[in-house]
Amino acid sequence: MEGRGETGEEEEEEEEEEEEGEEGARITPQLLKATTGEFALESILLLRLPGRGIGHLGCLGDCANLEWLDLSGNSIAQLGPLASLKSLAVLNLARNRVASLEPLSACQNLQSLNVAGNRVSSLQQLRCLTGLRRLESLRLRDPLARLANPLCLTSPAYRAALADMLPGLKAIDGERLSGRGSEFYQLCRDLDNSLGRGGGGAGPQQPRVAQPWVEAGFWEPRPPRRSSIMEEAYKQFGEVLQECRELSRRADDTIAQAERALSSRPDPNSFIF
Repeated sequence: MEGRGETGEEEEEEEEEEEEGEEGARITPQLLKATTGEFALESILLLRLPGRGIGHLGCLGDCANLEWLDLSGNSIAQLGPLASLKSLAVLNLARNRVASLEPLSACQNLQSLNVAGNRVSSLQQLRCLTGLRRLESLRLRDPLARLANPLCLTSPAYRAALADMLPGLKAIDGERLSGRGSEFYQLCRDLDNSLGRGGGGAGPQQPRVAQPWVEAGFWEPRPPRRSSIMEEAYKQFGEVLQECRELSRRADDTIAQAERALSSRPDPNSFIF
């Protein structure tokens, strides 16, 4: 009897969790078209649906070309339909009920992910992101918005573990790990430390020669990079421009010939006696 009672309680808890996960509105084609003004779901590239009380992602997986998605401030627990969004680059799921990020492992183009204020409780739940080679920014905690995950409270050193698990990350919780931004951040921190130590000391210190903060040319703008697409566009533009010039030259020749032909004809208004 006791065993049956425990089983019954577990089933009731599972049913309650399922009901909780099913709360909220569902994303429908009508909602998507009314929000974006697009007639075809495949045409939607950017979608903002924050604070809509959404609990079901519904037909969101049909937005095959979606690149930028904001679902913050909803009641979403299941991310299944997101696995179909192969072009998704930026995803904001802050302040939802997400515990499993497994469907995101299929979003190979994902570059920025915000899951602050959800239910991620262990590093194991983040291992599904290890295959995302383009992922550069991951946010689990947002102090300004007072959002966090259980992992942030139970594992204070989670950032270092994440940096090891996902070596491609350049920012965790908004703090730069690599790149020029991180160098400037480290530079300012070193400067603060040196100023803090400068006031103390047992005796007079010899002035040190001032060193440049950064290497020569650090602040010089980098030359813009031209992608293969841009190169091809410039090439095609040049070819079209050349064709236009050739057509203009031919038109000038034709007009000149017509003028010469007309000038050689006798004037129909003149009479010969």
